[in-house]
Amino acid sequence: MQALGEASSWLRANPAIFAGAVGEHLLLSFVGLALGIAVALPLGLAVAHRPRLAELAITLAGALRTLPSLAVLAALLPLLGVGFTPSVIALALLALPPVLVNLVVGLQGADPAAVAAAKGLGMTPGQVLRRVELPLALPLLFAGLRIAAVQVVSAAALATFIGGGGLGDLVTQGLALLDTGRMLLGAVAIAALALLTEAGFGLLERRLQRGVQA
Repeated sequence: MQALGEASSWLRANPAIFAGAVGEHLLLSFVGLALGIAVALPLGLAVAHRPRLAELAITLAGALRTLPSLAVLAALLPLLGVGFTPSVIALALLALPPVLVNLVVGLQGADPAAVAAAKGLGMTPGQVLRRVELPLALPLLFAGLRIAAVQVVSAAALATFIGGGGLGDLVTQGLALLDTGRMLLGAVAIAALALLTEAGFGLLERRLQRGVQA
């Protein structure tokens, strides 16, 4: 309880610093997630119906997923230096695997009968993709987006180690200054953002599934 009181006191004394850290964290997360999606979607569409390329992409994505977040940040440090840009690129690399894998698996798992019926109606491959395969793959794709979003919001805390800012700054500063209130507030805020992201995407995913079923 004493630690919570210290966190509350620090927040009352430094609302602008806290708000700035939250804003930086959200910006890092949003841009990193958006960049990861922007790469994963066209890549997934390009390889989904090419079995060898799809297998290679999934294998590489799986290997990328196993890398610790801090290791990705450290690897980018000598290439891009410190700051916002390397942090965003690292977060995009974390977001890419679940989106790419779920999209490819979803497209490959589209109901063959529905695809055959669409082709029988004279649809072109592009029309089959847009009107049949993508709608069927959408729930699985959205699950990948949900996983990616939560991972990115959580991992954005590590951006502090390469000067990316965000709520991780409060944690590291609190540790360095032995300021329990600042450290706890940063940690609780990171956890809260991750939980809110999970809950928000979960709600959207359930609505999407009901819409697809309807």
